Formats: sequence, structure tokens, C-alpha cells
Amino acid sequence: MEFNRGGRQSQPTSPTATNNPGPGQSPASGGASTQKPAGLNNGNKSNKSSKFMNLKFASVALLFSATILVVALLIFLAVSTPKNESTFVEDDKFQAIFLNGGQVYFGQVTDLNSNYLRLVDIYYLRVNQQVQPAEGENLPIPQEGDISLVKLGCELHGPKDEMLINMDQVIFWENLKPEGQVSQAITTFKAENPDGQDCEDPGQAGIPEQQVPSFDNDEFGAPQEEDEE
Repeated sequence: MEFNRGGRQSQPTSPTATNNPGPGQSPASGGASTQKPAGLNNGNKSNKSSKFMNLKFASVALLFSATILVVALLIFLAVSTPKNESTFVEDDKFQAIFLNGGQVYFGQVTDLNSNYLRLVDIYYLRVNQQVQPAEGENLPIPQEGDISLVKLGCELHGPKDEMLINMDQVIFWENLKPEGQVSQAITTFKAENPDGQDCEDPGQAGIPEQQVPSFDNDEFGAPQEEDEE
């Protein structure tokens, strides 16, 4: 037993107040057990699983929404974007090209853009009339038998059966019906000449067997007869 300076007796130290842990006890717990309940661990796993499923569902929903948005945008662009002029060319038909100078060419358009069009298998109209009228006479109006269809290629300068036409020279162009006179004349000529045009044959210069019917003179730029006063 010890006495302090005031003469008071000090209390003995309890054996249980020591820092030595007992069996099954940790120092920080003061003898209490540190093991967590089994139900708490299961709850944490369940919460993590639920959060993962929610995140996965949100990702799928976002991906689906983005896909719908992209498809809608593509449909909108396809509907609102104007068609290119070349999409109107019908490959199984002949086309007629009307130029600023009044000339008309028939053939098949193989390429068309904002700068030029490419025409192959080319034909044009030839008016068989007097070039220089007599003094005091007007140029006669071409009749039905005076207009023939000519295959390009046997001219003096020997052009290739291909033509590149600047689009700024084109007034308009159109697809021809297969039953039209020009289409039928071209089809007949091609059937009778499977090896192509023979420039040494005088008959190849035109297609006299298939005369093109009369056209509106204004359409092809034919001269007009002046009214007699």
C-alpha cells in the first residue's frame, strides 16, 4: 500500500484495467468482439448487385435511344435532301439534249453532273432543204419527208461517237419513250447494223428508211415563213 504526499492512501490498480487483452478480445474493443454480423455482408453484396443492374439497364436504354436518333436523322436527310439531277436519267432509254443554239442530239447519257454531261451512241436531225434560197425567196418550211435522223461519226472531221456537253449550253433534256418515232428509228438502225456504222456506205450517213415525223418548227429552230402582206 502506498501513501501520497498528502497522507491519503492510493487505490490499488485493478488487474482488469490493464491493456493486456483477454482471450478472444482485441485491445481496442476492451474485450468486445470485432466480428461483423453475416447479414451485413450479404446486404452489401445485394446493394452492389442492384447498382450494377441499374447501370447496365441505363446503358442499354441510352444505346437504344442513340440508335433511334441516328435512324431518324438519316431518314430526315434522305427525305429533305434534293435529288441529284443524274438520278432522273433512265438507263434503258434514249435521251434528247436541247442546246442553246437550237441543235438537238439524241443518245444515251452515261454521266451527268453540274459541269457537263456525257452522251454516247449519238444521233441528230438533218433537214434536207435548200441552203441558199434564190433571190427574193424565203427558206421553205421543212416537211415531214425533209427531216432525217443521222448517226454521228461519218462527218468530215470524223468525230468519235462520244460527246461531252457543258451544262451551261443545255436548255433542257428529257428521256424518250421506247414507242416514240426517234427511239424506234434508232432501234431499227442498230438492229440492221449490228457491227456499227460503216462510213464507206453512203446509206449509213442517215436513216432514210425511218423518217422522223414533222416537229414543231419553234422547237427545233426551223426558219419561219414570213407572212405575205
